[in-house]
Parts: sequence; C-alpha cells; structure tokens
Amino acid sequence: MKLPSFLRCKKNVYSTILVLSLVLSQAASALSQDNFATYPTLPSGYTSIKVFDSRGRFVGRILPEKRYWVSIDRIPSFLQKAVVAVEDARFYEHGGIDLRGIARALVKDVVKGRMAEGGSTITQQLIKNKYLSGVKTIERKFEEARMAMDFEEKYSKKQILEMYFNEIYYGNGAWGIAQASRLYFDKSPEELGEAECALLAGVQKNPARYNPFGKTAAVTGRRDMVLRRMVDLKMITSRQKDKLRSQRVTFMPPKQAPQYLDHVRSKLVERYGASIIEQGGLEVTAALDLNLQKYAEKSLQDGVKRVSPGLQGALICLDTLTGDVLAAVGGVDAALNNYNRAFFAKRQPGSAIKPLIYAAALERGFTAGSIWNDTPVAYNRGGNEMWKPLNYGREVYGELSLRKALAYSNNVIAVKLLEAVGVGYFVDFAGKLGLPLRPENGLSLALGTDEVTLNDLVLAYAPLATGGMRPEPRTIIKVYDRRRGSWSENPPVVTPVLSPTTAFVTTQMLKDVMTYGTAKSLRKFSQERPSAGKTGTTDDYRDAWFVGYTPQIITGVWVGYDKPRPGGKGFTGGAVAAPIWERVMRKAVASRPVVDFTRPETVVTVTIDPETGFLATPDCPERREEFYIAGTEPSEYCPKHGGADLKPLSPPLALPDSGAQEPGAGPEEVPDAGSEDLKDKKAEPGTMPQTPVP
Repeated sequence: MKLPSFLRCKKNVYSTILVLSLVLSQAASALSQDNFATYPTLPSGYTSIKVFDSRGRFVGRILPEKRYWVSIDRIPSFLQKAVVAVEDARFYEHGGIDLRGIARALVKDVVKGRMAEGGSTITQQLIKNKYLSGVKTIERKFEEARMAMDFEEKYSKKQILEMYFNEIYYGNGAWGIAQASRLYFDKSPEELGEAECALLAGVQKNPARYNPFGKTAAVTGRRDMVLRRMVDLKMITSRQKDKLRSQRVTFMPPKQAPQYLDHVRSKLVERYGASIIEQGGLEVTAALDLNLQKYAEKSLQDGVKRVSPGLQGALICLDTLTGDVLAAVGGVDAALNNYNRAFFAKRQPGSAIKPLIYAAALERGFTAGSIWNDTPVAYNRGGNEMWKPLNYGREVYGELSLRKALAYSNNVIAVKLLEAVGVGYFVDFAGKLGLPLRPENGLSLALGTDEVTLNDLVLAYAPLATGGMRPEPRTIIKVYDRRRGSWSENPPVVTPVLSPTTAFVTTQMLKDVMTYGTAKSLRKFSQERPSAGKTGTTDDYRDAWFVGYTPQIITGVWVGYDKPRPGGKGFTGGAVAAPIWERVMRKAVASRPVVDFTRPETVVTVTIDPETGFLATPDCPERREEFYIAGTEPSEYCPKHGGADLKPLSPPLALPDSGAQEPGAGPEEVPDAGSEDLKDKKAEPGTMPQTPVP
C-alpha cells in the first residue's frame, strides 16, 4: 500500500535522524590530503583589459580565464559575516553539520511534502561544490555530512571559510570570489565595499537568479534579506542596514559585441603573447563602431530568422580605406554559440567569386564590351568523364557582353573566361588579393567550388573599391598601457595589389548587378549611393552570399546552415543575403557623404553597340558608353549596322600577351584531355555542380 506523501516525509525524518546519529557516533574517516589552495594566488593590483570603440564608447572587458585563489585576510570581514549570517548562522559552533538546522529543514520538508530545504552548513556546501553532485538524495546528504565532519577535523574554521569563498559559484561563469568581484565590480575582493558585499553574500542560494546582473527586484530583495539577517544576529544595526540599502551600487555592465571582443582578444594575444590576458592593465581602442555593431547583430538575426529558425549567418563591415573592421558578426546567437563564422567558417562562395575572374580577365586584355557565346561546352575531365557546366535554370542566352554576363551571373561564360585567362594565372591573381585558392579545382573555380572565409572574400573585393589598394583588416587602433602610462599605435597598412584601371572598370561592371542583374532589389540603394556588388549561391542552394561596396564601406554577408544542406528553392544571395546587406549598409553610410568611385586617367569611354561590342554607328538601335582600359577599346565600327563603310579609328596600342578577344569570339571547342588547365584534374565530390546558380 502506498503511503500518503505526508507519512512518507515523516518516515524520511525518522530515517534521517537515525542514520545521522550513527554517522555522528563513528570516527571521521580521513580524506585525501589535497592541496589547500588549489589555484594560483591572485596578484595584487590587477586591472582588467577594457575595450572601447572608435568613438570612445565602452564595449566590455577582456577578463583572465584562469581561476585565482585569495586568502581569507583579503576577503572583507563584512562579506564573511554576511555569508555566515545568511547561509550558516551557527558556523562557528557546529562540527560540520548543524542538527538544529537539519531538524528545522526536515520540518519544512514535511510541511511541503518534498525535499525543499537542505539545512546544509557552509562546510557541507563546500563539500558539495568541491566533491559531490548537486542531485538531492538522502544518500548524498549522508555522504556530505560524513565528509563535512572530516573536514572540520582537518581544517580550521578560517581555512574552511577561505576554501568556501574560493570554490563557490557566483553565476555567469564566475567561480570563486576572485572571479566574482572582478566580473561584477572590476575589483579585487579586498577592494569591495560593504554594499557590494551584501549583494554578493546573497548569490549562493540561487546564482542564476540572485547574481548582480539578474532582475533588480530579485537581487535587491535577496540583499535586503541578508541585511535583515545580519540585524537579527546583531552583526549590524538597523541604522547600518538602512544606510546600506540606500547606497547605489554600480555594476560593470555585461560585455557587448562578445564575438568582436573575442577577436580583439585573439589579436592582443597575437601581438603581445598569451600572458597579456592574465597581466591585464590595458585600455584598447578598437576599430569597432558599437552602434553599427549592435544594428548589424540585430539585422543579421532578423534577416536569417525570417527565412528559417535553423539558419546561421555572418557579416563583416570594413572601412575600405583603412581596413577598420567597423562591425563583425559571427552568428545569430552569440550567447549560445560563440563560434565566429565571419572569420573562421570556410564555405563555397559560388558566383561571388566571379568578379575576381573578370578582373583577372581585364588585366589580361579582355574588355567589358567583349561578346561571348554561352552555348554550353563539354570539358574532358579525364577517364572518359565529361563535365558540361550549365546556367542557372539551364537557360541559353546566346551572345552576351562580358558586362551582361557578369550582371546576370552567367555560368557558362564564367567558365570559358577562366579557361581563356588560365587557372594558374587566376589562382596567382586571387592570391595577390589575399584569397588563397587551390588550382586542383581547375575550371570549376569559376563556379566558386573552393572554400573561403567571409573575411577573406570581403578583403579580396576591397581593392575593387579603393582603386587597387588592399587594406589589412584592423580591429585594434591603439592600446594604452596603464602600468607604464604609454600608448601603442596600430596604423593602417595598405598595399597596392591591383591596377587602378582594372579596379575601376570591374566596379563599373558590378554596378549593373545592382540595377538589372541578380541583385536588382538593391536598385534604389545604388541610385542613391554609387555602389557595386555581387551575389553568390552555391549548388543546391546551400550557401547565400552578397558582397557589396561603396567607395568608403564594404560589407559581406553569408547565410547558410552550419552542417551544409539545401536551403530550398529561392534560397539565393539576391533573395536572402542582399536584403541584410542593404539594411546594414544604409546604417553604415548614413553619416558619410555621397561620393563616386575615382576614375583613373588611363580609363577611356567610347560609345559602342552593346550587341556587337564594336563602335556604334548612327544606325545602331542601341548605344551605350563603355569603359575601357586605355589601349583595349575597339577601333572598328559595328559591321552589322553600316560600320563596314566607315573608316576605322586609329588602332589602340597593343598590350603585350594580352590574349584579348575580338568581339564575338569565345572558346567553343572541347579542350583536349592534355589541356594545361584540365590536365590531371580530379574534382572533389561536389566540386563540379551540374546546375550552378547565380
């Protein structure tokens, strides 16, 4: 027959008292002689590393990861009294377990019909935190009591209290009073005031609820209970209690932009060595714009969650001239998952790689007005295996200028162009821009089959915005050493990696992506601000990218799953990543003047027939101004519309080894198996998408 809960609790009371009596009658068993102080001693005078954004706004602190030990004489006596008052009023009287407290707790258990009150002494709490699990069982309580009595025989009350303060959990990852006082007040324990001590004394009962970062009503309510208990025990007067209640306690605010702070931390370690975090004493001015960072975090989170709750994403925003990392978001849930995808996650960029291929082609003498045919071509991969890249949706458009092929993200022409440029040349070219690629991927590189980080891809685009100058990413502007009273500057580092003419013409081509191409949803933005960019979507819709820039700011966005899987039809860079990019970019450029990209003197414009790529005649139905690197512009008039009868212009200066295509030309034959670009090429699984997308 099952007993009522009240009778079961009553039975537990008798059982507990009986077993405790047996425990008390036994000689204490010896515990292992472990070291008294289990962590290094907290150095005196330590101050944390404080990080400020570029405008002097406090972002957060970088705290030591190691645990430190503080002796009892460095723990304020007020804090010791407060903890004893609220946790174990008879601490100095019992021998490890308090029978009065146990009896009181058992009565409450009976009243509530469950094990609600533990009756644990400070010594028992120490044992539980140091040696036992937190599971509430009678067996664990017996073991806890036995070990507590053993402790009391081995150690003095002062030693036990010292161990307690160094082992107890204070919430938010802070173990021990050294970490707690640093985390919540940026102080060493001996620097704590009485009002701060009263708050910390109340944390142990429920660290998640009563820590200083918790809800104000709960935290202050617990503090008031601590002070009342101290009054009851005549440790303080009612007047002291009222005075302490009225004191305003200032906490260190929780850190903002946690992933950015982690990156600053890694840069400090890279610069000064791992010991700098434990040494502290620095004030770091970061390149961060805190308001933009917060806005970027929310924009990425909102944009990704709107598509699917399980998605992840990353975003980087740089100043194109200095390389200052204005915002960097490594995921949509930094509090739960601190992995920084912006700097460390490698994914296939898809068509976002294409602007670099077109830039390499311009360096080789090809032009934006060159006409190419997008009829699919089969390539011999060896072993009687053929690869025929197709356009998104398997469309065939026929003849397109390179300008339109890039705007529409034409796959077939991108592969043909890479073949004409040469895989080896392109890999070297991308490497100069800071983007490491593997030549083993061969022509499939044109479809973004090699994996890159968002950070590296954005930096590779940066020279397109700056006239060929590549800035090194800068997260730290300067550092102040409080101990030495000295500043250490970290000036921008900018390196020329691309001709200004190539950068300018490529940018003019990429402007079309945002007006009528794969990111035409950004047309309004591009009309308000001169801007350029490119979408990227990998095979099976696994990754969505957009990297775009103005002359002053460049931002890249990636969206996808941590474990790559299809995002579904419509999961494209233009539909998913571009809207996030626009939202952040509007904020980033809001206070900056509207400027256009600087045109080099060696870039010329001529009026062409975009259908043929030749100079336009009066009879051409469509005419447009096209940009050319001087010496690559067409000199003959459009033969399709009466140009055969017109005298050609003086021929442009020939470029050595340019390999420039005449309008209408393009590779159409199947390359030999021994072709330099295809020889010994073995694509990895998934590196040859059959229906790549823009």
